[in-house]
Amino acid sequence: MAEMSPLRRRMTEDMTVRNLSPATQRSYLHAVSKFSRHFGRSPDQLGLEDVRAFQVHLVSTGISWPALNQTVCALRFFYGVTLGHGEIPERIPYAREPHKLPVVLNADEVVRFLEAVPSLKTRAALTTAYAAGLRASEAVGLKVGDIDSVRMVIRVEHGKGGKDRTVMLSAQLLGILRIYWRVYGGDKLGQVAAAIGAAAPE
Repeated sequence: MAEMSPLRRRMTEDMTVRNLSPATQRSYLHAVSKFSRHFGRSPDQLGLEDVRAFQVHLVSTGISWPALNQTVCALRFFYGVTLGHGEIPERIPYAREPHKLPVVLNADEVVRFLEAVPSLKTRAALTTAYAAGLRASEAVGLKVGDIDSVRMVIRVEHGKGGKDRTVMLSAQLLGILRIYWRVYGGDKLGQVAAAIGAAAPE
């Protein structure tokens, strides 16, 4: 940190007694040093408006949100612990990372992904979750009796909100579940976390 050897030593001691990891200590010291160099002044001479201006500057450079929040953590620690200004940290806001839309695979990509799964148990669970639109906990909780190959539906018990519902059962999924059942049998269901129930062959 520029022109602040005593502050650096004090901050290092503060982090050490709080058992912060060496990597975190280096990151915090680097962030406060960068803050100091940006203004050409010792950080104990800088205030909230300077912190705000520094945050705006970092955003303008295209810094990642995690890196920006790491800097915020460092400054909050420096002001709140090392300088003892307990009222300041809460006034240094964290950055909220913009929500991004999830990547959605197309049908061919999903098929290739599922075909690449070597374990039949895992492939059956993933295929069931995808084809029937089930949550992971719902797919894992399926029982043999939940599969209705006559009406071609799957009964989902205690789903979201604790409600029961039925979902469509495709012929392709039924075929996979029957293969699973022939290989592992009904007595195997529920013994493996990744396993799911399956319809018995007609």
